[in-house]
Amino acid sequence: MTGNPPPSSGRLPRSLVFTFVAAVLAAFALAATQSPARAAGTLLSQGKAATASSTENAGTPASAAVDGNTGTRWSSAASDPQWLQVDLGATDSISSVTLNWETAYAKAFQIQTSADGANWTNVYSTTTATGGVQNLTVNGSGRYVRIYTTARATQYGVSLWEFQVYGATGTGNAACGTANAALHKTATASSTENAGTPASSAVDGDNGTRWSSAAADPQWIQVDLGSSQSICGVQLSWETAYAKAYQIQVSADGSNWTTAYSTANGPGATELISLTGTGRYVRMYGTQRATQYGYSLWEFQVFTGGSGSDGGANGGSTGGSTTPPGDSKLLSYNKPATASTYQDANSCTGCTPSKAFDEDPATRWATSDVNGWVDPGWIAVDLGATAHITQVVLQWDPAYATAYQIQTSADGSNWTSVYSTTTGKGFKETLNVDGNGRYVRMYGTARSNGYGYSLWTFDVYGTGGNPTAPPALPPNPGNPEHLVWSDEFNGPAGSKPDTGKWTQDVGGGQNGELEYYTNGDNTTMDGNGNLVIEARKENVQGHQYTSGRINTSDHFNFTYGHVEARIKVSGTQGLWPAFWMLGSNFKTGTPWPNSGEIDIMEHVGKVPDSVYSTLHAPAYNGGNGYGQPYQIAGSDFANDFHTYAVDWDSTHMTFSVDGHAFFTADKATVESTRGPWVYDHPFYIILNNAVGGDWPGAPDAGTVFPQKMLVDYVRVSQ
Repeated sequence: MTGNPPPSSGRLPRSLVFTFVAAVLAAFALAATQSPARAAGTLLSQGKAATASSTENAGTPASAAVDGNTGTRWSSAASDPQWLQVDLGATDSISSVTLNWETAYAKAFQIQTSADGANWTNVYSTTTATGGVQNLTVNGSGRYVRIYTTARATQYGVSLWEFQVYGATGTGNAACGTANAALHKTATASSTENAGTPASSAVDGDNGTRWSSAAADPQWIQVDLGSSQSICGVQLSWETAYAKAYQIQVSADGSNWTTAYSTANGPGATELISLTGTGRYVRMYGTQRATQYGYSLWEFQVFTGGSGSDGGANGGSTGGSTTPPGDSKLLSYNKPATASTYQDANSCTGCTPSKAFDEDPATRWATSDVNGWVDPGWIAVDLGATAHITQVVLQWDPAYATAYQIQTSADGSNWTSVYSTTTGKGFKETLNVDGNGRYVRMYGTARSNGYGYSLWTFDVYGTGGNPTAPPALPPNPGNPEHLVWSDEFNGPAGSKPDTGKWTQDVGGGQNGELEYYTNGDNTTMDGNGNLVIEARKENVQGHQYTSGRINTSDHFNFTYGHVEARIKVSGTQGLWPAFWMLGSNFKTGTPWPNSGEIDIMEHVGKVPDSVYSTLHAPAYNGGNGYGQPYQIAGSDFANDFHTYAVDWDSTHMTFSVDGHAFFTADKATVESTRGPWVYDHPFYIILNNAVGGDWPGAPDAGTVFPQKMLVDYVRVSQ
């Protein structure tokens, strides 16, 4: 919950006004299932070739079980045995299988793998299945995976809404990057609705701008990646005017196209698609609109087998991940720094030159607000010895330089320019240079706005010097991941959360909230396997409402992994339930938002059919947080349990609801369009059910109390 540190901190409330895109994301059908946790891994089966022993009719083909649409299904003839198999396209390591059964389920079945589609190995077997949604942890490998049923539970055949195979790719998508290779590349389209919705708006990294076409079929939008690349995924963020039927196509020349993915049942909203193809050009080719309007995309993202960087185009400057050339090392970490001026007051206390070289992405240098908002302005670092400089990486604050030089010096007095630009774009700039010297400086000659110059990081790479090794990043999660922490909330009715796992946050909330968080009175087990966080209308400690908030800060802090909870949120106007994480360094004095915040799920009662996932950092927070809503139009998330999750590592976070991935925050994209990535350190988990606040607003005459937020479990795998 944005800007919402534990009440005991005594810090002042911070305003929160969420401003998402003006148009509501497209409606799409989703079966609300009470599914257990999904084992971590990549979804390998969606959109792949599927076959079956039989089909009930032409409307229930094998392909319908791997199309990602829970409104279509495969069903078999009414006899035993039956099977459904999927060809993954390459030999992969299989870690789990999810079966979403229709009423006609199998009581006895096996999960089998095969290298050739002929010789099969059992990796799971049961004779007591109960249908519903089954998540099966398995351990095997193969190109082909099948379910082989031997006993039906009904007189009908067997039928699956979805057959999902998870694991790690062997070939194919094994090297799939998370950087958006289409970002800021040249985009063209068959048509545009008007001058305000050009093709370029779908590749600008801004979820508030969009491409839209004329109201006719077919239509297309394509992006030129600049070179031939291995394409492994596409993410489409649709506006309300989405495509029901479309293809993702790749091309070497922009004229001859090969289809890598096709659907006639596009759900709209946000679609994260795994595919395999090679080409310089990628396009979405729409053949059937879902509305009477044209086609419209907020963002068209492409993921490749490489890093997705532009390889040094645009004057040698790239955004995104930093890969120093050759045998270069980071030379500037914690080295002595000087600057023309620095700020130590108001919104930038302690913004000294050293903060640009401390490898803390949440601290920065800024020129003085008294005498430093002038040109020129500079910052320099002493590498300790003569070095050969090959690369400089600048992560700018919004106060960036449009014109500047990178200079080197042997003595700190006489400077040689090794890079110069008058078209600096801010955010993250990776500059490949060639120079020698003990000292390196950024010399700014034209500011981007009325303020000064400010850098979150100023990294110098090369050979020589007197480098100090920076702290290593935490290890990425294992593959496959394993459960490392959980709470199933199986205590007796009326019992409190396990004090070995949870700490109560006691006191008033922030962000204009109206509740008082009690010391456990509002957080109890219901005896049916759920934690109940109950919001009540009652006067306590000068507040009109009470509720509960618990966190793991004193018990469990972690970096990276698959984090999920199965929750039935509270509803009604004025309620604000959330499942989120806060940087553990907040507890040791790092202020919000420098600590970082990961909102896995927030829900506000006044928008019943949507939930929200958002990131908050010093450069993007509150109403400017980086995130996206997930909507099931016409529904109410408070009516049932849903599983909310994030998959988090050193390069990205992918958020999902009930296994449907809908938003990926890629580190390289964030750094090149928003600001620093501040999530490579421990975080802790928070659950709360707030009342009122700047975003949901206060309860009104129609608000019903008490309101219960039910939590079935919380699990973390690494």
